[in-house]
Amino acid sequence: MANIVIVGTQWGDEGKGKIVDLLAEHVDLVVRFQGGNNAGHTMVVGGEQFICHLIPSGILQGKTCVIGNGVVVDPQVLLEEIDALGHRGIAVTPDKLKICEKAHLIMPYHKQIDLARERKKGEGKIGTTGRGIGPAYEDKATRRGIRFVDMLDQEIFREKVTTLLDEKNFYLKNYLAAETLDPEEIINQYQAYAQRLAPHVTNISIFINQAIQSGHQVMFEGAQGTHLDIDHGTYPYVTSSNTLAGNACCGAGVGPKAITEVMGIVKAYTTRVGLGPFPSELFDATGDRIQQKGAEFGSTTGRKRRCGWLDTVILRNAVRLNGLTCLAITKLDVLTGLESLNICTGYAYRGQILQDFPASLKVLAECQPVYETLPGWSEDIAPIKKAGDLPPNVKSYLNRIEELTATPIYIISVSPERDATIVVKNPFR
Repeated sequence: MANIVIVGTQWGDEGKGKIVDLLAEHVDLVVRFQGGNNAGHTMVVGGEQFICHLIPSGILQGKTCVIGNGVVVDPQVLLEEIDALGHRGIAVTPDKLKICEKAHLIMPYHKQIDLARERKKGEGKIGTTGRGIGPAYEDKATRRGIRFVDMLDQEIFREKVTTLLDEKNFYLKNYLAAETLDPEEIINQYQAYAQRLAPHVTNISIFINQAIQSGHQVMFEGAQGTHLDIDHGTYPYVTSSNTLAGNACCGAGVGPKAITEVMGIVKAYTTRVGLGPFPSELFDATGDRIQQKGAEFGSTTGRKRRCGWLDTVILRNAVRLNGLTCLAITKLDVLTGLESLNICTGYAYRGQILQDFPASLKVLAECQPVYETLPGWSEDIAPIKKAGDLPPNVKSYLNRIEELTATPIYIISVSPERDATIVVKNPFR
C-alpha cells in the first residue's frame, strides 16, 4: 500500500490543496503534519471555491482527516472552519476529523505578541501573517506551550494560563506597548472550545499506525513550501516550522519506513508572498500579467503575490531536501499566450554560476538569474485530458523541467477545477 507525503517545492502557494483533493479519492486518511492557520489550501469543485486553513483538504472527499502533533492550532479558527464547512453541507464529525492530543494551542497572547512585534519592527518586519504561529512554536520549544490534552483538564489549563499570562502581560505592556489580556476571559473562552472539540481529540500516532497496519493508504499534507522551512529556507524570511517531507514523520508520529513516495508540487512559474529574496522575480508587464491571470493573492492573507519565472535552482534544492520521487505541475494554463518562457537554471554571482541555492541572504541579494528561453504556446490547454495531446511547446517545457530536476512529472494541472487535471501516473496505484 502507498503512503505519500505531499510538499510544496517553492515558497508555498503551489496549489497543494487541489492535488491533495484530487488524490484523496484513493486514500483513507489525510494527515496535516505542521504549520498553523497561516497556510490556506484552495480547491475549486463544481465551480465552488473552498479554502481550508487547518482541516486537511481531503475533507471535501469525505475522507478521515487528521491534525497532527506538529500543527499549532487556533481552536477558534478551527471551529469557524468546521461550522463554515457544515453550512455548505460538509459535516466535520468526530469520526471525520481527529486532532492529536499533543498538538499545541495558539493562545490569544500569541496573536497579540505576533502583531505587536511586527508593529514595533516597522520597516524591519518579517512579514508574518499575525496569526500567532511563531510565538506558539516559541513556547513549544521553550517547554511553555499548552496542548490539547492540557485544555481538556480544567485544573491544569487554569494553572498554566494564569502562570503564563503574568509573564506575557508584562512583556506586552512594558516592551511591546500593547494591551494586556484577562486570564479569566481566556479560561472561559477555551473551556467552551474544549467542550466542542473534546470528541475529536485522540492519540493520532496510534490511530495512523493502526490504519497503516490494516492496509489503509495515507496521504501526509504539508503546508507552506520547502523554502519557507525554518532550517532550510530563506531564513529569517521563513515560517516557524519544518516544512520538509521528513517532518511528516515527526509531526504525525510515524516512522520513516511508513513513507513510500514523496510528491513535490511545483507551480509552472514561481511566486512568493511577503518579504524575502526571490532571484527570478519579475518587475515588468509579464510579471503583472502572470499575477492577474493566475489570481495570485494569498488565500490566508489576501496579500498580492510576487511573481517570477520558474526557478529550477530552488526546485533541485527541493528535490534533494525532500527526497522527491515525483512532481505535480500546477497552473500551467496561466502561461498560455506568452510568446516565450524563461527558466532560471542558475545564479550569476561575482563571475561564477551557482547551481545550488546559497544560504547567505547577502549572497542571494547579489545573485542574478541565468535564464534558458523556450518557446511559449497560444493553444487553450484547459480541456486536454491526456499528456500526449498537449501542444508540442507545452511538452518541451515540461520535458525540460523533468530534465533539470531529474524527477518525473506525474500530474499536470491545466485549470483550477478538480477534473481539469492530467494524471500521467497515479502514485497510489
